Amino acid sequence: MGVYPKRMRQRMRWWKVLGLAGLAGVAATGVVVARAERRRRAYTPEEIRDRLRDRHAQATADTPAAPDAPA
Repeated sequence: MGVYPKRMRQRMRWWKVLGLAGLAGVAATGVVVARAERRRRAYTPEEIRDRLRDRHAQATADTPAAPDAPA
């Protein structure tokens, strides 16, 4: 790197730092996504069914019945 002027070397160093920071951000995002996926898969199939049934019951109880459309 001795052939480049000092300003250019500093600019290249900043690009390297910025690239490493971006790489660290991508890795951290991957860790967060993997942790959330692991937490989601921790439910048993029975627990998932129960939760879905509860959500369905709440959704159907909250929505009023649609009026009959004239034929």
